[in-house]
Amino acid sequence: MTIRSNHRSSRAAAALFLAAFVATPGAARASTVTIVNQDGPGEGFNDPTSRAPIGGNSGTTLGQQRLIVFQTAANIWGSILPSNVVIRVQAQFNPLACDTNGAVLGSAGPVTVIANFSGAPLSNHWYHIALANRLAGSDLDPTRNDISAQFNLSLDNNTCLGTSGWYYGLDHNEGSDIDLLAVVLHEIGHGLGFSTLISPSTGQLLNGKPDAFSHFILDNSTGLTWDQMTSGQRAASAVNTGHLVWSGAAVTNESSIFLGPKPIVRVNSPPAIAGDLAFGTASFGPALSQPGVTGGVVLVNDGVGTTTDACSAIVNAAQVSGHIALVDRGTCTFVSKAQAAQAAGAIGVVIANNVSGSPPAMGGDDPGITIPVVSVTQQEGTNIKNQLGSGVNMTLGVDPNQHAGADAANRVQLYAPSPVESGSSVSHWDVSAFPDLLLEPFITPDLTNSVDLTRYAFQDLGWYTPTTSVGPTGVTALRLASSPNPFAHATAIRFDLPGREPVELSVLDPSGRRVRRLYRGTLDGGAHTATWDGEDEAGRRVAAGVYLSYLKAGALSSTQRLVLLK
Repeated sequence: MTIRSNHRSSRAAAALFLAAFVATPGAARASTVTIVNQDGPGEGFNDPTSRAPIGGNSGTTLGQQRLIVFQTAANIWGSILPSNVVIRVQAQFNPLACDTNGAVLGSAGPVTVIANFSGAPLSNHWYHIALANRLAGSDLDPTRNDISAQFNLSLDNNTCLGTSGWYYGLDHNEGSDIDLLAVVLHEIGHGLGFSTLISPSTGQLLNGKPDAFSHFILDNSTGLTWDQMTSGQRAASAVNTGHLVWSGAAVTNESSIFLGPKPIVRVNSPPAIAGDLAFGTASFGPALSQPGVTGGVVLVNDGVGTTTDACSAIVNAAQVSGHIALVDRGTCTFVSKAQAAQAAGAIGVVIANNVSGSPPAMGGDDPGITIPVVSVTQQEGTNIKNQLGSGVNMTLGVDPNQHAGADAANRVQLYAPSPVESGSSVSHWDVSAFPDLLLEPFITPDLTNSVDLTRYAFQDLGWYTPTTSVGPTGVTALRLASSPNPFAHATAIRFDLPGREPVELSVLDPSGRRVRRLYRGTLDGGAHTATWDGEDEAGRRVAAGVYLSYLKAGALSSTQRLVLLK
């Protein structure tokens, strides 16, 4: 890493690559984003292998299809971000880490970062070069490209992720494959500015300066942003799960529009441990819902070995029945623990980790599990056990007054697992966000062309000319939007009201017949969100296709096209 300086600014050649996935404010001029092909003859973008056009991608060779996907992503970002300087993305396909359990899909970052240039909003802070060029109004480093990105060539060999590979269509109809367009959108977002140059592991600054992104990383338990902290404080904050948030006003103002109601694992009593807990989810059993389940907590006993791990039939079933079962993580599968608790009559399961760190995500499958299953940290498990004598009462459900992926002040959470995950920690939205956001660390099937809350993070960072308040007092008409759209599982329908109004929000079929009424009543002015899960009034899953969200508020009305995928 080299440093060059002159009398007006300082630069660093940045070797930062963020591993990925393991509205526009005001009237802005669009920018040009150009893909610079760095693949050699016959490889990557130059692969001559014949391919049939797919999903709106007209390319007839593998290389052409790859380049079309990349340029499509570049055009999407270009239409959103204003700059009179061409943004150059050098890109190539290379074999990256991959096995049957997972893969690094891609990585990207700025080629250069620069500080103290003319027009920099923050002094002595690094800026990704594309953003610095936009703010300066000229190319500050014309001899180099702006973003460097690479993507995993191995996904096309039919072995690294089993039969799953890259999907080159532009319609997000990837099925069991990996949607390359969503991944490229994600990675270019990092190169444009959605990443910190600070090491999450050590908290060490890049060449003694914080970066613009770190100015908006807030630890809500200390009230300090990362550019205010010492290295040790930043390293501790990077693993302070659930407490690392984005402090920018633009993202905070929009969070209630994009995010649905918040799933919770809440200790109701005793007061000594009452509050919401960080938790992990299971791939089996029902999702947390409203009103969810509330009940007393009972520690299981299976009478064998580690008696609290539910790896055998539970012997205190009479006490567990009708209660939430507390289970320790152990040698048997998460599914088998849930099966044992459900057989004992539990109404929900809380699995306490047996090692320090974040609550584990729980894999497995059993359609016969009908009770919610969550995990908590080892420390939270210990806290609950220590209070069982006082009677612990918990709720596993959804709080409609909070937003999934945001704190109580509507500040959107950043990904802060413990221990640190190299290439993923801090420089992503948290996985607790619902609906899923583009800049989360893992690929999900609901991603579309929407860059969702990231565009507002870019507003906070300085990509847009400052605007006036976008809060409820600025609402003069209905605004109806959905994300993700198209969607496979659920979509959040967000709308603004100019004032207190009688409201009806429904989903209609193309002929105008009501499929599902989502809300009917009176709401205050401001931002609101409702979620449609693709079901009709009778709770039946409707067919894939085109639907309409219809909002009527007082004398105003608005509709939006929804696309439900298989």
